[in-house]
Amino acid sequence: MSGIVVVFDFDKTIVDCDSDNWVIDELGFTDLFNDLLPTMPWNSLMDKMMMELHSQGITIEDIVKVLHRIPIHPRIIPALKTVHALGCDMRIVSDANLFFIETILNHLGIMEYFSEINTNSGYVNEEGRLRIMPYHDFNKASHGCNNLCPPNMCKGMIIDRIQDSISTEDAKRFIYLGDGAGDYCPSLRLKDRDFMMPRKNFPVWDLISKDPLLLKAEIHGWSDGEELEQVLLHLINTNLMDKNSQFNSSDCKLQILSVSASEALPKVLSVRP
Repeated sequence: MSGIVVVFDFDKTIVDCDSDNWVIDELGFTDLFNDLLPTMPWNSLMDKMMMELHSQGITIEDIVKVLHRIPIHPRIIPALKTVHALGCDMRIVSDANLFFIETILNHLGIMEYFSEINTNSGYVNEEGRLRIMPYHDFNKASHGCNNLCPPNMCKGMIIDRIQDSISTEDAKRFIYLGDGAGDYCPSLRLKDRDFMMPRKNFPVWDLISKDPLLLKAEIHGWSDGEELEQVLLHLINTNLMDKNSQFNSSDCKLQILSVSASEALPKVLSVRP
């Protein structure tokens, strides 16, 4: 293994849209969704919408077909394949749901790349309709985090658990990629040896930009799948070269990212003096 744990958000990070919105919009239920959105938490609304779709004759097969055509940047799959080939431990922490994520990853042929998927429960019940349940049952108790996390999931707590599951002797470095406000809390949990990759001009970027010094991790932004690939592979290869510097280049099987001199370093978010 490379000694690097790469944690991906899913929506607008691996896929290039919000998977919940994609399904609702493609099946023609946008207006109802928007009418109900002010009345309940997002996660609860998605469960209700799945009930409504089922009552209107929308089948699981219909939902799967929609998920199979979800937009994804053409450089994302090659990037994920390279990260996996380099021996990184790849995980997902997402506020989508397990059914959507597994359906998409299996369709793309990359399900086995990920050692762990942390997300809301999504399963087909005995009536043949999709149920979407919260990762954290906020009806029983609050997760207690106040860092803009939705009631059903604190990604920061998930990162804490992942970090605690890795022995300090391993000294693994984390790279976290995300776009939304919910990705801000885990960015605060990263260590000074880690890297945060926020999507530029998305909510998590805006939150970090307010005071980048709150983060211990080094910050590297990205704007689309092409830049995600460039920045992520640069960070991984740089760290692997450091780790394997004792080997001759002929013995090292690293797939080094080729960049021009002007692109040699990914852009780091500037901080106030």
